[in-house]
Amino acid sequence: MLILERANQNDSPKLAEIQKASFDDESKHFNNNEIGGPLGYDSISWQEEMMQNCEYFKVLYNGEIIGGAMIFIENNQVHNLGRIFIDPKYQNQGIGKKVMKEIEGSFPDSTKWWLDTPSWSVKNHHFYTKCGFTKVREEDDMYIFEKTV
Repeated sequence: MLILERANQNDSPKLAEIQKASFDDESKHFNNNEIGGPLGYDSISWQEEMMQNCEYFKVLYNGEIIGGAMIFIENNQVHNLGRIFIDPKYQNQGIGKKVMKEIEGSFPDSTKWWLDTPSWSVKNHHFYTKCGFTKVREEDDMYIFEKTV
């Protein structure tokens, strides 16, 4: 059973651990073996800070935290998917796509979603495209994707 629930401070260590595993796995495979992720991805205190600054959800699967998502609300209709991550052990099973549907359902007034992702992150590009996003532009080493609902 998959549940999307607001994250709390007690979840920070587990979310940092999963985020690190997820981003390190992606970068290892698609970024010339360079390990790393976005700002704060492996920091417990950064997770706690984000819980104060955005809508931070944990993904529960059979009662276990297996991922998370951060949503930044720009206005009632425009939302930024700041981050979504699933433990590599649970990837490629359709869970991420279900999480995206849950996220979108949690913000029924949203008419536009956008996100950025590294240009080298081929797996992310494929995932976001499957979820209905379209690459609209490139900025530096990032691709910007949008989805109109």
